[in-house]
Amino acid sequence: MKNKKSIVLTSVLSILAAGCGGGGGADSGPSAMTAASVTLGSPSDRATAPARWANVKFGGGGYVPGLIFHPTSPDVLYARTDIGGAYRWDAAGSTWTAITDGFGIEEGFFEGAESMALDPNNDKLVYMSTGLYIGEGSKARLYISGDRGDNWTHVELPFPVGANNQARAVGERMMVDPNNPAILFYATRTAGLWKSSNRGQTWQQVQSLSTAKMTQAEIDAVPQRGVIGLEQVIFDTSTKGSGSATQTIYTAVSSDYGSVAGLSQTLYKSTNGGISWTGIAVPSAVAGYNIPHMVRAKDGMMYVAFTQGGGPGAGGAAALYKFDGNTWTLLKSYAPTEWTSFGMGGLSVSGTGASTRIALGVTNTWGNWEGQPVVQLSDDAGATWREIASTTPHTPSDVDFSGWVDDVEIDPNNPERILHVFGGGVWETRNASAAKPSWNLAVTGLEETATNALMAPPAGAPYSLLISAGDIGMRVQTELLKRPTRNPGVFGNGLSADMAWSNPSYIAAIGTASWDHPSRVGMYSTDAGLTWTQFAANHPDQQARQSGASNLAVVKPGQIVWAPSHAAPAYTTDGGASWTYTNLPALAPMGIDRSYRVVADRKNPNKVYAYNSGGAWWTQWSETAHFYTSTDGGKTFTESATFAAKSWTSDFYASSVAVNPNAEGDIWVADGQSILHSVDSGATWTRLTAAAPIWGTDSSYSPQVYGATSIALGKAPAGASYSASVYVVGTIGGVWGLHRSDDGGTSWRRVNDDKHQFGGMSTLAADQTVPGRVFLSGAGRGVLFTY
Repeated sequence: MKNKKSIVLTSVLSILAAGCGGGGGADSGPSAMTAASVTLGSPSDRATAPARWANVKFGGGGYVPGLIFHPTSPDVLYARTDIGGAYRWDAAGSTWTAITDGFGIEEGFFEGAESMALDPNNDKLVYMSTGLYIGEGSKARLYISGDRGDNWTHVELPFPVGANNQARAVGERMMVDPNNPAILFYATRTAGLWKSSNRGQTWQQVQSLSTAKMTQAEIDAVPQRGVIGLEQVIFDTSTKGSGSATQTIYTAVSSDYGSVAGLSQTLYKSTNGGISWTGIAVPSAVAGYNIPHMVRAKDGMMYVAFTQGGGPGAGGAAALYKFDGNTWTLLKSYAPTEWTSFGMGGLSVSGTGASTRIALGVTNTWGNWEGQPVVQLSDDAGATWREIASTTPHTPSDVDFSGWVDDVEIDPNNPERILHVFGGGVWETRNASAAKPSWNLAVTGLEETATNALMAPPAGAPYSLLISAGDIGMRVQTELLKRPTRNPGVFGNGLSADMAWSNPSYIAAIGTASWDHPSRVGMYSTDAGLTWTQFAANHPDQQARQSGASNLAVVKPGQIVWAPSHAAPAYTTDGGASWTYTNLPALAPMGIDRSYRVVADRKNPNKVYAYNSGGAWWTQWSETAHFYTSTDGGKTFTESATFAAKSWTSDFYASSVAVNPNAEGDIWVADGQSILHSVDSGATWTRLTAAAPIWGTDSSYSPQVYGATSIALGKAPAGASYSASVYVVGTIGGVWGLHRSDDGGTSWRRVNDDKHQFGGMSTLAADQTVPGRVFLSGAGRGVLFTY
């Protein structure tokens, strides 16, 4: 198994792509700041001023498993995502503010939040559990902030969490005791119930409930490692701040952990602060079901949703009950039919007694048709129901809102305001009582897309950037602060895109097949992305080898080199009507995703370069890195005789290659460890000494932080001694970050700062029009740029 200290983006792309639930976006303003604060155009070089950052606009894009309101302070609201960190609501600007951008490269695994908890007595205190996956060697952390996420400290957790595992909307798993806020309980996936008595600093298993900790074999036995475990903690109290620990506590138990721990009931109750527990029999009709959410009304009534599936988008059967401590009363149920299998996801209540308002998210429902349940609302404690989301006005109208409705929240200070999540972000209504409530996509500032590739066009192109990303496919960004509308519309994931430098209106793109377009993995456009045509034929190996490593290079309109994973690249000279293998050897499988990186020379279209990073030094199948040059447009390649001795065997995702568009044969390679430069089309190489890895105690095995993983060249400032600005993600002068050189690598300065690390930075692209503008992908944070 790969060493967890090896902080590279080797598997991050696959992690991220798996996490985003495909979604939409909207022209609801620029991300991360208001439109007024972002002035684009022709900024100066800003050579000495700190870089300012904004998101390239998509709007949402990924799954938000949970929304967390403070129970008493108005507009104190957080969104936790599965791969892209956490956000805080800014009511004044009606926007989300990212609060985990300060996480560095060693914290990329902690950019997914499994649960967040707020102190009812202190609206500035936030707890967030992080860690993408459960499993062998996985670590988890608890991040703690006393200023609503502006700054964080953390402690290591003694149990795993799975922010991007199945059932990630279940919960909230972590809760603060409202009467004694030094006490927190955590319902874990694999290790039972845990308690902290010192504000999260240390944790102990609540062994009065169970001492079981699932083994790796037991975790692996659950399909897709979708262990749900304990599902939630509820303190049964209407008071806060008394100083005495709340005595009555509920927790829910999924059958996957229950069967290992010998817990036969779905629901357990303690009346002595967790010293002992008693199982509560649930209705027989829902025995063995999961409890994705249960909530307590102010009058003490418990409302409990039962669903067979685990989610996201869990299928039914499903049922909603209320429970007064003794009696269960059925309020609503769904049974599977030939065409439907509705589950219950989100659940929220407001008010008390017979007039209790209940908002219920009906999940695994897709589309928008009369009678479809998406968000069901009751204003009489569940006696009657009406639909408030389907067939109602939505702005924008072209973004889905159904499917993964796994969390619904009624604003505790405004019951007319209801929010629900879906696979692409958050929807909100502020007139829930209307016959047809109006909904707005509440994703301004929330950018959660997993980027596979970026490509910036030459100056004068009718667009600013090509983005290939997980779940949202490939997009042509015509304006940085507006949602892109140009795209092939057929890819499940966008993998790579390139344009002809001589005619940037010609764009070619590849991606993974979607369920309704199984053969459309390659497309091209001749009008800058307004319309698209499928390649008449595909690379012979691409259909079976659709992975994040696949990439292509456009030599000129109609002439393309395509490199799928583990395959020999092939070329076309007839716009994709036919493909012929190059003479490059196919790459041997190593149990990892890899491919050749192919890049076209922008000054001489007859030259194409191919880079094989060698695989990964930590596998027995690794090989020497290789660099190849073609002088016939990518048909045949010749290997550089000097490259291997200068380079380092590296993982595909920890390496990259870029060419200077202003000089023929001027090539840069980041090989994970160092930066290499050639000015003669790869015949000879210079290895720069600027970048160097940071080695840990296991230096014979892998670096703790890599030296140089991504590289791009953009427009140089006036008076620069080199024709392009060089940008590198890596470690220079012992400091990891994004670095820039305007003198061909002689001197460097860091572009980002510690508040802008984005959990890691992978793909780079640099603007060819505006000096100092560089694009990068954060860990699930979409695409960011300097301005």
